[in-house]
Amino acid sequence: MRIGILGTGILATALATRWTSAGHHVSIGGRSIERARAAAEAAGARTRRLSEIAVDSDVVLLAVHWTGIGDILTAAGAPAGSLTGKILIDPTNAVDHGVGVLRTEPGRALAQQIAGLAPGAHVVKALHLFPSTQWTTPASPPVTVAMCGGDSRALEIAGSLVRDLGGMPAVLGGLDRARQLEEVAGFVIGLAFSGVDPQSAIPGAPSTGTGPA
Repeated sequence: MRIGILGTGILATALATRWTSAGHHVSIGGRSIERARAAAEAAGARTRRLSEIAVDSDVVLLAVHWTGIGDILTAAGAPAGSLTGKILIDPTNAVDHGVGVLRTEPGRALAQQIAGLAPGAHVVKALHLFPSTQWTTPASPPVTVAMCGGDSRALEIAGSLVRDLGGMPAVLGGLDRARQLEEVAGFVIGLAFSGVDPQSAIPGAPSTGTGPA
């Protein structure tokens, strides 16, 4: 799989490293070509300019701070249709750091806003609940990665990439469920920064084994 990553931070580097190790062809692009080159070298990936990422990739990961999403998608040509037909994985969280309050408009998910900025792309909300360290030292048994999206093939491929990271994908539904996933991220972040283990606030319930995966 050809994977392009928009972003040069620790999540971008961690995921690029794991996907490269799994045999995928990974390219990294960022607003700073020097930072992109450093991240690519650390991950064993290639460096690409932002304008080249869409051309070289089947799947694109948007790994930037939420405030920079519009700028980096514009630089990658997304509003002009460069990501049409591509799978666009969104692991971003529009939340106040350490508080968990969502900063998106009421009732609308950030993933839906991203879909509007990248017409024709198959957006999948995924990989937004765990820190980058989760993917540098995967847990056993694997963690569950909740995701949602409107295209079945995009969800299948994103799920395969999650498995390559050492996770287990669980599809919640269409992109209209993304707001719910983003609210969960705010809930988890808020509890964690207040010193509470988020897992202690979630009641255990056995799986019925009948839901989508």
